[in-house]
Amino acid sequence: MLPVKHFTAFIQQNNLFAPGSKILAAVSGGMDSVLMAHLLKAAGYDLSIAHCNFQLRGAEAIADQEFCQHLAQQLRVQFHTVNLDTTAYAAEKKISIQMAARDLRYQWFDQLRQQYSYDAIALAHHQNDTIETILLNLTRGTGIAGLHGILPKNGYLARPLLFLNRDEIQHLILQNKLSYVEDSSNSSTKYARNKIRHEVIPKLKELNPALENTFENNLRHFRDLETLLELRLDELKKELFIYADNDIHLSIAAAKQLNPQRLLLFKLLQEYGFNESTVDDIIASLHKHSGRTFEGAGYVLVLDRETLILSPTNAHQYNAVQINESVHEATYGNYKITLLHDDSPLIIRDNPLAVSIDTELLVYPLTIRPWQQSDTFYPLGMKTKQKISDFFIQQKLPVHQKKQVPLLINGNGDIMWIAGYRLSDKYKVSKNTKKVTIFELIKT
Repeated sequence: MLPVKHFTAFIQQNNLFAPGSKILAAVSGGMDSVLMAHLLKAAGYDLSIAHCNFQLRGAEAIADQEFCQHLAQQLRVQFHTVNLDTTAYAAEKKISIQMAARDLRYQWFDQLRQQYSYDAIALAHHQNDTIETILLNLTRGTGIAGLHGILPKNGYLARPLLFLNRDEIQHLILQNKLSYVEDSSNSSTKYARNKIRHEVIPKLKELNPALENTFENNLRHFRDLETLLELRLDELKKELFIYADNDIHLSIAAAKQLNPQRLLLFKLLQEYGFNESTVDDIIASLHKHSGRTFEGAGYVLVLDRETLILSPTNAHQYNAVQINESVHEATYGNYKITLLHDDSPLIIRDNPLAVSIDTELLVYPLTIRPWQQSDTFYPLGMKTKQKISDFFIQQKLPVHQKKQVPLLINGNGDIMWIAGYRLSDKYKVSKNTKKVTIFELIKT
């Protein structure tokens, strides 16, 4: 007898899919996926079978493919199959054969899901797979997320056999006289997972014959701890994160007070592409001078005086823009700069976003570009040259904002205006000025 009641109870308890759902079952032909297909059919789900031939085992792989087709015919369900060039994909992506097979099959499963409107993709992982995954994660290094094992549900992926262990599955296969095929590669210990399956777990079961039950209890604790951590992180984000346009600000004082600091700061920054090693460097810099920059995958973090500032990597990378004499408006990143010619020596006061420049001093084409490390200019009211980097420090401009400030460059290379901040003294309106060009900075 098949344990249909336990099977459907597990599906309902974990909200895997609703009665009558349209399910795509990933079937290799092994005892796990064969049992899952029979259970899904017996439970009354609208079932289809999908089988991947990774073209790695020659005639044996073809025999598995044919077996799965016969199984689909026996169950009277739709059958999907595909031949995948796993070796070529692994070489192209420079990844292992195992990772290539995983990527290819999940890509294909999702294509089928979308094409045929399946509600879920059923995978035949069981309790022993979870144990193997946790032991692999511990061997390679992991955080708390690596200890929760294989989840019953992850998006469209559902694992309705996680209530059974390998011995129970084998017993049900024999009891119900179900045919299956055995993948010869499963017995090889050259793969890390198989080594754990055939060599490590048997030794652990000598110490604890009820290993699967013990792990299942541990998993509940780990999942509860992970939930508790996620709730705490949500609270910290609401308390500590200040959102300003595309940036996120976090007080350095608050970062210093996090406890446990390394865990919480890493989890706060992890979704922005920062790994544990980089977070260690950030923590080591919290008591030092500001200005240090740290790169994540897609984000930059800057220590700016009393604040950690997170910014998207490409949010403020603007290309230089040229302005010809006939142009009256130019777009530069998130800014627009307008030009207005006036036949009077008009001086604009008390408006940092607009300046008047003596038209006769302009050499076209003009350029708008970001600040460069070697840039200098003559600040209005001063007769001596100053580094723009020093000017930014005097303005207490945060490090991450320096590259956002547009500089208006004359055709002779002079910096005429740090837009929004200061005009160059060399280009101010004088008593000899007859005509001015008014430049205005507008944030779009």
